[in-house]
Amino acid sequence: EKNERGNYVVTLFPGHGIGPEISKAVISVFRQAQVPIEWEEYEVHMQPIDDSGKLISEEALNSVRRNKIGLKGPMMTPIGKGYRSINVTLRKDLNLYANVRPCKTIKGVKCRYTNVDLVTIRENTEGEYSGLEHEVAPGVMENLKIISKKAC
Repeated sequence: EKNERGNYVVTLFPGHGIGPEISKAVISVFRQAQVPIEWEEYEVHMQPIDDSGKLISEEALNSVRRNKIGLKGPMMTPIGKGYRSINVTLRKDLNLYANVRPCKTIKGVKCRYTNVDLVTIRENTEGEYSGLEHEVAPGVMENLKIISKKAC
């Protein structure tokens, strides 16, 4: 939905490393295309913001919930124990249960296959994406696969 000024309000997490540069370029593309967007920008931290170890503020998560749309640049998860991947955090906290990937051939672009019109949908919060893993022995990781009726 557009706001009272006729713009879409989009939450932006610029990211880390090359993320801010990519985010800036994407914003420029939208601006050049005259897409009516107002950005609400939030940082995803590399150090915990509270005792719970969270890297994303509740205010930032509420922005995405309120706007129902967000753009995320590439992000890094701090190295060390006790940090949940930022992508897993976003998927869990925002209940982003599906990863939808359309794939369609474009006329005039030479490729191996023609007339491709396919959409893959991957469950994103459970199974191997549950984020429940630990090192059972040096160099040996165990990943728990969780499946629930709610996510099916």
